[in-house]
Amino acid sequence: MALAMIGVAVTTVAAVYEFVLKGRKRLGYRVQMDTTVTDVVQSEHAGPLRELREGGDPLAKPTLVLLRIENNGATFIDTHDYAVLDDSLVGLRVRFPGRRVAGMVVTELSDDYLRDSFTNGGGFAADGDLIELPRTPMNRSAHYKILAALERADGSAGATFDPPEVIGGIKGGRIVETQSRTGTPKRAIALIGFLVVLVVAQLLVFLRSNTTTPMDCATGRLKVVGSTAFAPIVREAAESYRQLCPGAEFVIDMRGSGEGLQALHTTADANTLAFSDGEKPDGMPALLPRPIAFFLFTMMTNAGTGVQDLTPEQIQRIYRGEVTNWQEIGGKDVPVRLISRNPGSGTRAALQRRVLGGVREPGSNSDDCRTLDPGAAQGVLRCARDSTEDVVRAVAETPGALGYAELGAATGHDDLTLVRISGHRATVSEADHGAYPFWETEYGYTLGEPDAHSLAASFLRYLTNQVGADIIRANGDRPCADLANPAICQPA
Repeated sequence: MALAMIGVAVTTVAAVYEFVLKGRKRLGYRVQMDTTVTDVVQSEHAGPLRELREGGDPLAKPTLVLLRIENNGATFIDTHDYAVLDDSLVGLRVRFPGRRVAGMVVTELSDDYLRDSFTNGGGFAADGDLIELPRTPMNRSAHYKILAALERADGSAGATFDPPEVIGGIKGGRIVETQSRTGTPKRAIALIGFLVVLVVAQLLVFLRSNTTTPMDCATGRLKVVGSTAFAPIVREAAESYRQLCPGAEFVIDMRGSGEGLQALHTTADANTLAFSDGEKPDGMPALLPRPIAFFLFTMMTNAGTGVQDLTPEQIQRIYRGEVTNWQEIGGKDVPVRLISRNPGSGTRAALQRRVLGGVREPGSNSDDCRTLDPGAAQGVLRCARDSTEDVVRAVAETPGALGYAELGAATGHDDLTLVRISGHRATVSEADHGAYPFWETEYGYTLGEPDAHSLAASFLRYLTNQVGADIIRANGDRPCADLANPAICQPA
């Protein structure tokens, strides 16, 4: 009876978390200002407001509107989440009945990455009484604002207008009008009261139960090796698993995909789990792969190179040593320095396979990434580092440097420029549809099929379900199940 009550309580809490706390994807809009400015324009203090024009003629009865669009849900909204056709550049439309849009401008971006949506690729335009907004990827709490000048439509009368109408949808979510409020909303108070009742009920059931171990918890000791790019996700997920299952112990020693696979192959330890950026090499038949995540990588340069976009052909020429100064391909007069991962790195293997056309990177000729080693032949300076973090740090500190790393590790550094490839940014949508080439499947490898009740099997399930999958998303990557074409995650 007690176990049944625990099951009901856990299921209820999970449902509340999934549909209330976690929530479906939710895009909010708010009209922060909608005011008639005719009297202001006619005032002697109007100044530049008298210059509001449309097609060279002053606006006769203008209004100013400040529109705010925000991600007020609990999950990331990507370009493919907008309920439009795949080839549409427009994600949302806002209609102003009785008025037409004379002009508009973006006045505020919560994050600089939003800028590309309004400056590249189209989708931001005015059409009669409509403002068209692009399919903008938005992190949680991200927002942008549009200031628009509108003119009363011909033949309309009166000083008021019907409220704006937002046209569009979010897949698996909704678009809602948001408002600034003071105090605690009644729905939030009701939700808190409901959760308090649930927590108290679950506590009473827990105290009367003879078991304290959650379902699917495993105990024991698991050694985790492999990809340094995947290491932040593993550490966060292991800590979360430990809090849920106190009997589990993790030893995390991640030094690279190749080294991790070799360690598992050599030790043949069933209590070792190896993560690899891409598939294992030949000669390791006992290692069994499981697709875990769709992993994005990015080329990155030191901010002083002046380069933001490269074609695969340009990247291949750079790594062949045919480009020695950034000004040769439109950048600044700075020597090219290449900072790479050491051989055995899954990130390096992904670059060679996905971007360099299967060609192996040449070896290093510098230890400090600034000067050629004694006796090294003249040419492009090349150095290598052991981990993703080391590469990111070296590129940020080295003038003229070009490197590569997992997207999440490279994001958010002012002294780095994330390089587009043939105009395409490193996004799940671009990679999923074949436009962006630099990605790889992250695999978890075990020695054969692990026991279903082992810590290795339980932790792999944890990574691909619920909390573990959310941790993967929060780090900028995606569980394979999230893709439009999940089959591309599967081993060949």
